[in-house]
Amino acid sequence: MERPIDIQLDKLKRRLIKMSSIVDEQVDNAINCVVNWDLELVKEVENSDKIVDTLDVKNERNCHKIFALNQPVAMDLRVITSALKINSNLERIGDIAVKIVEFCSELTSLPDFYQNLRFPEVADYTRKMIKYSIDAFIGNDHKIARDVLEMENQLDKRIKNEVQLIKEFMEFEKSNIAPGLIFYSIYNELEHLGNHAVNISEEVYFIVKAQSLKHQTLD
Repeated sequence: MERPIDIQLDKLKRRLIKMSSIVDEQVDNAINCVVNWDLELVKEVENSDKIVDTLDVKNERNCHKIFALNQPVAMDLRVITSALKINSNLERIGDIAVKIVEFCSELTSLPDFYQNLRFPEVADYTRKMIKYSIDAFIGNDHKIARDVLEMENQLDKRIKNEVQLIKEFMEFEKSNIAPGLIFYSIYNELEHLGNHAVNISEEVYFIVKAQSLKHQTLD
């Protein structure tokens, strides 16, 4: 027999999935804004963020309402608390997508040194982490969630290499300093995106396995 709380949690998850889809598209548009130098995507990302912010507030209120009006058991509590954290991380991902397009709009064009960067490759890797974390949440798949956690170190290494390259270009030519700082900031935001993908995956793992992987070293 289905409990009332099951219906409420299912509705909450569907709303989070909707939010995930919008955020996923925001990230795609933000990255394409840079890679394809398409500033028309700036408005699209900013407009989507308003929808995400609205869903963020609704989801948070819904979680509190479910908690207050029911007597959740252990599994229910894991779902509710993790849903709150996932909701917060999705909202932050949307904010980061906005930051990326805003940084991109500060450039008059892609700098010459961009051709020597591996930005499309690193950005695509980050995008995969976001997509995989969302897939893990939708499918309650702890294995995919664990895969995302294992991708974090590789992302950090790739970004570190890119930042070092940018520093060298900035030292070599003064005209590279301004765009170099902007790309440094964009890479910093990519790192933050990866962190939020990891956060979501940790919550999925906690929901499914009732185990926390936070701050643990993976085998």
